Amino acid sequence: MLLSMAVITVGALFFYFVQPTDTGQDPVRAVDYAVEASTASRAAPYDLVVPEGLDEEWRATSVRYRQSSDHGAFWRIGFMDPDNQYVALGQADGPVRAFVNDFAQGAQDTGDTVTVDGREWAVHTGGKYDALVSEEGDVTTVVTGTAGAEQLEAFAASLAPHANQ
Repeated sequence: MLLSMAVITVGALFFYFVQPTDTGQDPVRAVDYAVEASTASRAAPYDLVVPEGLDEEWRATSVRYRQSSDHGAFWRIGFMDPDNQYVALGQADGPVRAFVNDFAQGAQDTGDTVTVDGREWAVHTGGKYDALVSEEGDVTTVVTGTAGAEQLEAFAASLAPHANQ
């Protein structure tokens, strides 16, 4: 019995060490959000924004639009920034406080603001995410994530109304 166990163990170790592994491969799967943005912009009751001009090191990882949610019409795109930190864009036309609290994972308004490309953003900080929040009319736009303030502001600067093509 011990001899059988030794043979099985040697065989298992052999297969373990000869298995090819690609440790250099990026584990983040990038998605193309262009089609979803076009579809969502036709359905949304407000002008969707999307990032434009980000370099290739910014990778979109998720995209979603819901016509009806707890936060109204809800648009969301998730990204990994060049430093592999998470950044997300969210827009909604529902109750502001609930949307910001849910989307920014409880980040609280600091009372500070920053102006990015002429648009004023309220600064929120939290234990998990920090966020920039902008309210225009009935629409709230949130840029949030684990990235630092500089990256959140760079992402906010890239936002432009989606041109439906």
